[in-house]
Amino acid sequence: MSNSIGHTASILQAKTFISPTSSIAVCGGGGRGAAIREFRVGPVVSVWATKRNARLRSGVNGRSLVNWRRSVSFPMAAPRRHRFVARAVLTTGYASEHERRFNLDGDIELQVDVTPPLQGHACKIEFRVSNSYDNLVLHWGGIRDQKEGWTLPAHRPEGTRVYKNSALRTTFQKSAVDSSLKLEVNDPLIQAIEFLILDEGQNKWFKNNGGNFHVKLPQKAESIQDVSIPEELVQIQAFLRWERKGKQNYTPEQEKAEYEAARAELLEEVAKGISVEEIRRRLTKGNDQGKANEKPQSLSGSRIPDELVQIQAYIRWEKAGKPSYSPDKQLREFEEARKELQVELDKGSSLDEIRQKIIKGDIQTKVSKLLEKKSYFTPERIQRKKRDVMQMLNKYVPELVEERTFVKKKVFTVVELFADATERDAGPKLFKKIYNLGDKQLLVRATKPGKIKVLLATDLKEPVTLHWGLSKKNGEWLAPPPSILPQGSLSLEKAAETPFSTPAIDDGNQVQNLEIQIDGNDFVGMPFVLLSAGNWIKNNGSDFYIDFAATSKPEGSLPGDRPGDGRGTARNLLEKIAEMEGEAQKSFMHRFNIAADLLDEAKKAGQLGLAAIFVWMRFMATRQLIWNKNYNVKPREISKAQNRLTDSLQNIYRDCPQYREILRMVMSTVGRGGEGDVGQRIRDEILVIQRNNDCKGAMMEEWHQKLHNNTSPDDVVICQALIDYIKSDFDINIYWKTLNENGITKKRLLSYDRAIHSEPIFRRDQKEGLLRDLGNYLRTLKAVHSGADLEAAVSNCMGYQAEGQGFMVGVQINPVRGLPSGYQGLLQFVVEHVEDKQVEALLEGLLEARQDLRPLLTQSHERLKDIIFLDIALDSTVRTAIERGYEELNKAGPEKIMYFISLVLENLALSSDDNEDLIYCLKGWRTALDLLNRKDDQWALYAKSVLDRTRLSLETKAEWYQKVLQPSAEYLGSLLGIDQWAVNIFTEEVIRAGSAASLSSLVNRLDPVLRRTANLGSWQIISPVEAIGYVVVVDELLSVQNKYYERPTILVAKHVKGEEEIPDGAVAVLTPTMPDVLSHVSVRARNGKILFAACFDGDILADLRAAEGKLLHLKPKSSDIIYSSADERELIGAGSNNQKESSSLPRLSLVKKKFSGRYAISSDEFTSELVGAKSRNISYLKGKMPSWIGVPTSVALPFGTFEEVLANGLNQEVAKRIRNLQKELDAGDIRTLGEIRSTVLQLASPPQLVQELRSKMLGSGMPWPGDEGEHRWEQAWLAIKKVWASKWNERAYFSTKKVGLDHDYLSMAVLVQEVISADYAFVIHTTNPSSGDSSEIYAEVVRGLGETLVGAYPGRALSFVCKKNDLNSPKVLGYPSKPIGLYIKRSIIFRSDSNGEDLEGYAGAGLYDSVPMDEEEKVVLDYSSDPLINDGNFRQSLLSNIACAGSAIEEQYGSPQDIEGVIKEGKIYVVQTRPQM
Repeated sequence: MSNSIGHTASILQAKTFISPTSSIAVCGGGGRGAAIREFRVGPVVSVWATKRNARLRSGVNGRSLVNWRRSVSFPMAAPRRHRFVARAVLTTGYASEHERRFNLDGDIELQVDVTPPLQGHACKIEFRVSNSYDNLVLHWGGIRDQKEGWTLPAHRPEGTRVYKNSALRTTFQKSAVDSSLKLEVNDPLIQAIEFLILDEGQNKWFKNNGGNFHVKLPQKAESIQDVSIPEELVQIQAFLRWERKGKQNYTPEQEKAEYEAARAELLEEVAKGISVEEIRRRLTKGNDQGKANEKPQSLSGSRIPDELVQIQAYIRWEKAGKPSYSPDKQLREFEEARKELQVELDKGSSLDEIRQKIIKGDIQTKVSKLLEKKSYFTPERIQRKKRDVMQMLNKYVPELVEERTFVKKKVFTVVELFADATERDAGPKLFKKIYNLGDKQLLVRATKPGKIKVLLATDLKEPVTLHWGLSKKNGEWLAPPPSILPQGSLSLEKAAETPFSTPAIDDGNQVQNLEIQIDGNDFVGMPFVLLSAGNWIKNNGSDFYIDFAATSKPEGSLPGDRPGDGRGTARNLLEKIAEMEGEAQKSFMHRFNIAADLLDEAKKAGQLGLAAIFVWMRFMATRQLIWNKNYNVKPREISKAQNRLTDSLQNIYRDCPQYREILRMVMSTVGRGGEGDVGQRIRDEILVIQRNNDCKGAMMEEWHQKLHNNTSPDDVVICQALIDYIKSDFDINIYWKTLNENGITKKRLLSYDRAIHSEPIFRRDQKEGLLRDLGNYLRTLKAVHSGADLEAAVSNCMGYQAEGQGFMVGVQINPVRGLPSGYQGLLQFVVEHVEDKQVEALLEGLLEARQDLRPLLTQSHERLKDIIFLDIALDSTVRTAIERGYEELNKAGPEKIMYFISLVLENLALSSDDNEDLIYCLKGWRTALDLLNRKDDQWALYAKSVLDRTRLSLETKAEWYQKVLQPSAEYLGSLLGIDQWAVNIFTEEVIRAGSAASLSSLVNRLDPVLRRTANLGSWQIISPVEAIGYVVVVDELLSVQNKYYERPTILVAKHVKGEEEIPDGAVAVLTPTMPDVLSHVSVRARNGKILFAACFDGDILADLRAAEGKLLHLKPKSSDIIYSSADERELIGAGSNNQKESSSLPRLSLVKKKFSGRYAISSDEFTSELVGAKSRNISYLKGKMPSWIGVPTSVALPFGTFEEVLANGLNQEVAKRIRNLQKELDAGDIRTLGEIRSTVLQLASPPQLVQELRSKMLGSGMPWPGDEGEHRWEQAWLAIKKVWASKWNERAYFSTKKVGLDHDYLSMAVLVQEVISADYAFVIHTTNPSSGDSSEIYAEVVRGLGETLVGAYPGRALSFVCKKNDLNSPKVLGYPSKPIGLYIKRSIIFRSDSNGEDLEGYAGAGLYDSVPMDEEEKVVLDYSSDPLINDGNFRQSLLSNIACAGSAIEEQYGSPQDIEGVIKEGKIYVVQTRPQM
């Protein structure tokens, strides 16, 4: 039962169209968009309404109706003529006209029955769906006029929900045979009902031929007599309206509109069947013959209390779906609520009765809380708009162009030369750094050839004394033992002082130096400062500190010592920044102006140039650089310089969309800046605070002096610390807690040019004023210094005029033009909920705000900078909110974690220049959520694939950051003497500050949940072999593939790509990355009897890494590995078994192949003397396969062709060069492998080879590339040479050496096939390689070409198994996570086919290259539209056909097969098969 009162009556504006037609339209009030009611009429009858002479004279609150009439003076003019006959037309054949049937889907049928309204009753509509689903919902609205949108009837079934304020949703009642629903429509203005039906369980819509269902409603069955409305009744009705609206002063136009609206209200009552006499009695209720002028009762009721109006307004707001209202709309809502209550009073209800009716449950408490929060019409949750996520797509991928400019030889300083001269035989370095002391330098170096030796040297001209101590723990000063004090030292209470020696180089350049030797290992570091010419010299205001435990990388400030020498950076720009740092240190104004001057050069250098600016600004923001060096700058000058810089960044953002991501990072580091007045207010307002609150001395005066000298981002923290201190009832510990948590220590406060020595001390009577004024001041500080502060960014965009005595007086910030309608309410919601502990609704609001803002970010806008900073602030708030929401997820189920992942992923996509993969991950998560909600038993398995892909996307993002930022951080860090720890973690800290880190945390939280649900376990066993060995931890398997381990080794590798060679001596490879089970490295592991497995449990991996150097015993189970400590006796036993097994293997050898005299042969000429097994197997299958399995046509360049081409006179120089390189290779110089490959590509093609290959290809029905032009043959020839050159691939060369094959005897035939432009590619092993089960086929499938499956492409393929006795029932083991698919137009592929592949006991397949003539196109894959994923019938059919093909080929050969093939338009093609190893 609703606790609302009625529904708001329509306010009609009387627009009566005088027309000879058969209808009259009456417009509904409310201004624009008002509904139009059309009444059917018979022959037009003219009715003259005459002005009555009788006048109402009764007083109304001391004012007569007559006086009101005169003062309001509605224009009465001449009597009006109204053509209006409202009469319903009786219908015939009711059953046929008012019963509608619709076929929804198959045997699902909808029947709609409409019962016409009788006098005083509603129109009834019944919906019945036969053979229906369980979760049907009617999505509906009323139609008043076809030109207008849906209206939402106030009378609606219980449980009806309002959807986005534009439709109603009512749930069908399910019975045993059908689903039904009944509606009653009592609004006479509604002419029809429009609707759709939604199956919420399957998210499926039922429509009427693509549009809405439309059911016209019949009018009342009985006629309404021709009527006219007497003018005196219109006059009384207008008076009542005027009273209800608070007796406003109307303009003449408003008076006229009100009068006509009153007439329209009465006409509406007539249309409902109420007679004129009944209307008269109602309006003049209580009058007798002698008291005709007594005021109407409706005007005599009591005044309605505001508390009831507030509650009724809240009820209206809840019914409307809790929309976000503007201030004006809120006022209108209160007025409408008041009107509704007034109507109840007019009907005779008392205030007590109304109160009892509407105050139910906890509604009064809800309203009170909202009023306290001043957020009356703020929704508890934002209703997100439905958007196509592809609208977020960005595909801006800027190229990283390394500078190719002449590098000037650096002129080294005298200190650097001294350091280089003393470097020799110094011993292992513990610490080394050169500090800039203005235009002078200080060298600090600690080495440990035995004892710790500390060397200090400087080119300061004045004598220098070292004030130093030692530390046993960080931050400690201890007096050095007297035994180690150098000559001339003075021992103090917790320190010592030692003078530097006389100059060591006497050539006009003075270098003072000092060496100290420290015995033992008791001390961890050495703090010190310098004293020269009466001045203390510190390290940016802090003590210098030598960390003896550090193993720092070279700082790069010595000759030849610079990391990478600036490779992969905008080197010239970084060096220019370093040269200008001395000037930039003077103040923020200097630094920002220098940065603005360098932006043009940075823009020309592209992404690396802008990365250089970012690295510099971040070193500044993290206080690695000096902020101010004894330079007095006015805050408005800093603000002006900051504004100049951010304006320039905004312009690049607008003009260069490919750099927007890095530009956002720069802007968030710099801060917004502002016009001069904003900066000057920093100075002015601190004076106002001091004056207003009588706090002119002590700490406040010291801070005032600091602010006048040079303001910095530290001031934001200091201001917040003061506010926290005052709010905590003046707890000084809270003051220091806020400072320390934000990196400000007492030392830092003392290091300012105008130091802050004192702690704050305030009186209690100052509390209220200080909180008010400091709160306003904090906003001013943030407006200048913070680029990611939400409140400041919102204020800058939405506009504000600050209040508060002495603050922001007369300062108006105008709102940004073009913001979406309702955006202010959306931001209001975000700001009011920004500290909520339950963050889901906040995250939705933040993302909705970012989505609404996105179109403005891609346009040229006069306030683009403010829009960018608002978006940066919203982005930053998402990150802080999600971190706060981790607690909310501790007890959450997978659905909520997945939803949070989708939100954070959306946020990351909105901030990325190249976000295509992120968007497809987002679509994948939404699909996974839908599967979960539908209780699909595959949801966890599918979600795991999306999770794996999301991880890959995050890894790609991190690699991009590392590639773009870290080289610049290292090079600039070396130039500026930045602390090495800050350089080393630079990129890591940037990543941790963004959404990518939050997303990674959520993914890690969900992974074990999905694995448990999908019964995946913690391991994927690829090659199940028991192993014993010593644990060695490596970063990449690729980095050790050529290594030889002398003892059995278990490799724990962080990264395995899939095409590596497993090094000799390795008995197991364990990794967290999951290569395909059929990848080359997986095949090699199984063939080499090496344990190979992927581990998905971080704790297990950490345990294994911690066991480095220990001997472990690994026992694989079906989905687990049991590991335990082992002893040497077990290893000896295992070693003897391995030796026996190894000795039983046949000796491998190659027979050198000779040239047959033919450059090209057709498939019917393939023999073991001419081609390898790959070509012969394809030839063998030709004509032996069922018609539904295709085998591509093939020709080949046989064995010996390469050697013959090399011996041709055209290639004498190439042959000579290869012979010389081969000698170097035989001597052990493996660097020549790459040179040999490059030399092979210089071969010229003999004319006879071209002629023979052309003849064979055309004769076999294949296209000849040269027919498309000479350049096409050159492309084909290059591809052939690349196949030959792959004989000298590193992994192939070492693999053959490992098994004792003579590399010189390896011959390379080339199989030539036409490329099939595949929809899917697959690899089949007809015996399950993981379990060895010969009754089960195992296969993997990818989109596009198969190179992503057999090559080193990240991600997993779709994998499945199928029993050979039930080939129609494939079982999916894992869904695909590969982000990239390869596609190619019609082309030719040249496949390697050597005599070193498929030898017994040796898996040489995949060592050599297959090269298409045309480059493949890399396509980012969207699995949400792939029928293999979303169409169960298609998937079952396709996988079953693949399994059948594998079974047929195995049957043909009579042994297990390793098969590669593709699918094009449903047809299977086998491109190669070989015995399964």
